[in-house]
Amino acid sequence: MKKTLVIGASVNPERYANLAIVRLRKNGHPVVALGFKPGVIEDVTIETGRPIYNDIDTVTLYINPKRQAEYYDYIISLKPARVIFNPGTENSEFEKKLEDAKVEVMEACTLVLLSIKQF
Repeated sequence: MKKTLVIGASVNPERYANLAIVRLRKNGHPVVALGFKPGVIEDVTIETGRPIYNDIDTVTLYINPKRQAEYYDYIISLKPARVIFNPGTENSEFEKKLEDAKVEVMEACTLVLLSIKQF
């Protein structure tokens, strides 16, 4: 399984990013998480800032387009294979930048992809 970075992680169990982390782990996916506040979801520590990762396959976004701008260069520097824009995070400007960097872009729901075994 390839490592997934969840951006917008929250310890609030009602947040979709939290649900995604729980379900990714339940399905055996290695997960790292970035949030605006530190915390822990099951066995996943929520980091803040811009940690360096060398092995991210998928980035799944749970932050609105206005907040994404501060992450553009960071996410591209991680060289992920794909970035998933979950509902409400769609961002044509960032999607274009990712495509120019040869990163696959998906407008999809991580939770649905997991439930239909298409993640």
